Amino acid sequence: MTEHTPTPETPTTPVPSSNDETFSSRELLGWLWRTYMRKHLPVLAIAVVFMALEGSTLGALSYMMQPMFDDVFVAGSSDMLIWVGLVLISVFVVRAVSSVVQKVLLTKIAQKTAAALRIDILEHMMKQDGAFHQTHPPGFLIQRVQSDVNAVGDVWRAVITGAGRDLMGLIVLLGVAISVDPVWALLACVGIPVLVLPAAMAQRYVRVQARQARDLGADLSTRLDEVFHGIVQIKLNALEQYQSRQYRHLTQMFVRTEVKTAFGGAAIPAMIDIMSGIGFMAVILYGGSEIIAGEKSIGQFMTFFTAMGFTFNPLRRLGGISGLWQVAAAALERVKALLNAPLVLASAENPVPAPEGTPEIALDGVSLSYGESAVLHDLSLVAEPGKTTALVGASGAGKSTIFNLLTRLVDPQTGTVKLGGVETRDMALDDLRDLFSVVTQEALLFDETLRENIVLGREDVTDEQLTKALDAAFVSDFLDKLPDGLDTRVGPRGSALSGGQRQRVVIARALLRDTPILLLDEATSALDAQSENVVQQALDKLSTGRTTLVIAHRLSTIREADKIVVMDRGRVVDQGTHEDLLARGGMYADLYRLQFKEGKAVVDLDPSATKPPHFDAAPSPRAGLLARIRGRLFG
Repeated sequence: MTEHTPTPETPTTPVPSSNDETFSSRELLGWLWRTYMRKHLPVLAIAVVFMALEGSTLGALSYMMQPMFDDVFVAGSSDMLIWVGLVLISVFVVRAVSSVVQKVLLTKIAQKTAAALRIDILEHMMKQDGAFHQTHPPGFLIQRVQSDVNAVGDVWRAVITGAGRDLMGLIVLLGVAISVDPVWALLACVGIPVLVLPAAMAQRYVRVQARQARDLGADLSTRLDEVFHGIVQIKLNALEQYQSRQYRHLTQMFVRTEVKTAFGGAAIPAMIDIMSGIGFMAVILYGGSEIIAGEKSIGQFMTFFTAMGFTFNPLRRLGGISGLWQVAAAALERVKALLNAPLVLASAENPVPAPEGTPEIALDGVSLSYGESAVLHDLSLVAEPGKTTALVGASGAGKSTIFNLLTRLVDPQTGTVKLGGVETRDMALDDLRDLFSVVTQEALLFDETLRENIVLGREDVTDEQLTKALDAAFVSDFLDKLPDGLDTRVGPRGSALSGGQRQRVVIARALLRDTPILLLDEATSALDAQSENVVQQALDKLSTGRTTLVIAHRLSTIREADKIVVMDRGRVVDQGTHEDLLARGGMYADLYRLQFKEGKAVVDLDPSATKPPHFDAAPSPRAGLLARIRGRLFG
């Protein structure tokens, strides 16, 4: 087996910023086309045809100016007046139909492309390891999935529209202008060379400002996410003004950056306006003298003037697209960087089957560091199949890290983690995680119905299985009190339920999964005595016949465990039954006495148990050790 680089649980990867990964416009367009747009080529081709029709109608309208003025108004032909009118109305009908069809088709393509991009980002983000999500807060990712993808979709539609309708219209109109007089057309474009350098500088400026705006938008989303999730603590600590100031500061920075982006984006069409004005002035000065001299007709001038006037809006839109694309490119850079983020923890290329039955858990010589912080040191332990093994120790001893190792939320630098003799790295991730049910002190529920929170999308659950899980987890005890029973929505994060009710729902979910391994992480620590008693009974039923690992700071909850493993600073320092560990008088006995002294309600001593020696003794040489333990546990 090759060694795997561990996934740190503390931030080691910076949140992407404007300098992390940049792509040229050609790279971004090529990636977007190959990955998402090419599959829509038939519909896109039809849309482009209708865009070309819409764009070419401007050329037809300008071309009709010469016969309308020379043959109708100047020559006074009433017969030509009818034909010119019919042609003009036909041109407008074609333009109207083409506009509707191409807009509908482009909206369909843009929305499907954006939806596919969002789904791909979400799927990729959910496969990332814990370190990724610690360095990429929810607000940042929401900004990428929603706002950035929307920007890409909107501007992509504008780019296609510009390339199809406006570019075609511009070509046709220039063709009409050239057919009237090539010299006039050349004079009209005399200001174009002056635009090249300023336009390039404006594009670069817009890209930089747009990147900063994307980052600030992510910061704003992150701040809102933290405020709304922590609203109770904000109120209790009177932090409303502080949070408001923080958000106001970010908002002001965001506004300034957006204004700068808008300035850069508007500068390009503004420069086109100036160039057009210079060109029109040159044509009027040169062409006006020819008309006065009788070398050109009024109809020719009106056709040319109309054609060049019609080029004004397509040219401005095409110039504006350049600025819009820079905004989209900044957003697309972020999206592409996220999709390019490698998956640190992935399934084995040739996975082996997961062990059958109730597996043994074995860690052998496991060492793990998060960055420069060592968490586990050559740790070895075994949890026998079908039995309950408890992990105890002060905060930071590495207990939760063992759970992360078992479920492959992180891999060790050295050592092996085996389930039923099969190394976790050799299994497919889905097969591995199907072996576990996890109940933690944070009962995660979704803003869906109670039924959905228990079933979690499974369609093979029978009513009998569901009822059995509800009864075993004591969910049935409060089900009748809910307005819609199992179809009651539980609110964001289960806020419509009490803490004890949420825990029972999670236990029912675990019972329904019916996995061979159960992980319990402080499952009752946040509950009152009555709720704890009910939940503990449900946990006892849940752990029956399963290989169970329990993390508990309340030692009273794990006295009946088949084995208790005492950990300190990433090492196993002792293990045995509750009675054995108390009799040996090591760290476990110290922790146990400490909890009893801190509050008798926390630990319900077994009256039949032999009182350990020096239980009520005066302070002993261990007092210093106890003080240190007390500081680590409660300080």
